[in-house]
Amino acid sequence: MKLANAFGLWTELNFALQAALIPTLKDVWRKPTIISHLSRTFMAHVWIAFASQVDANARTVKRELFLPNATGVVLDIGAGLGHGIQYLDGSKVTKYVAVEPNVRMHPELRRAAAAAGYLESDGTLIILSCGAEEVATILESLDSTIPAVDTITSVMSMCSIPSAEEALRGLVSRILKPGGQLLFYEHVLSPRKDVAWWQRLWAPLWQIFYDGCRLDCPTDVWIDEITDVDEHGEKLSVWSERKLWGVPGETEETVFHHVLGKFVKRGGKMLD
Repeated sequence: MKLANAFGLWTELNFALQAALIPTLKDVWRKPTIISHLSRTFMAHVWIAFASQVDANARTVKRELFLPNATGVVLDIGAGLGHGIQYLDGSKVTKYVAVEPNVRMHPELRRAAAAAGYLESDGTLIILSCGAEEVATILESLDSTIPAVDTITSVMSMCSIPSAEEALRGLVSRILKPGGQLLFYEHVLSPRKDVAWWQRLWAPLWQIFYDGCRLDCPTDVWIDEITDVDEHGEKLSVWSERKLWGVPGETEETVFHHVLGKFVKRGGKMLD
């Protein structure tokens, strides 16, 4: 792996510091108590500065993934500023449930949803400040104790979920309806050992600045390995359909190794 690729994230970190360091320090000066959430505050300023550019860089592949597939009640993990709403077909999506623990992003998220016709006043919009791992809270917001979501979407958010492997299993088991879809565009642990080595090296530093984001999460593997049980109590894949693919033109040596996925849940009783 070329060193230029291995150290490529330093360019992005430098841009982030230029955009977010001073605003973050000003926030701390005005309200010292937010120092306990310093990484989240920093990340909010970074995302406000760069989210539109980051979204535009992958607009084509995200449109092809989400627009024709997302239907019914959609749960968006890490909804951010609401950029994902533009990839939903309003004639197919009946309710938009946005999970975004960074409350500094909620005002813009709410505006983006309203512009697309999703409103809290008529029940077509729910914005949650909990994390994706808080499955019980999500179900409570849907006034349900059984799987109540037709589509789960995620754009570069699973890497920041605490105990992500367990959380994803809970989301699929308790939130996603049988026949429902999990659609995602994520950066994950590279299958190349040399790239993965650098991802693991930089991950602890990266997560400090980016609100827990890990470069070395094998999210695609965790999702693929979620199991169900058949009528005989034997384990089998929870998925009736599994499709993973990469981003066209992306170099294999990038430490930001992206994958897209479309997984469809089968029926059956999930293991606890």
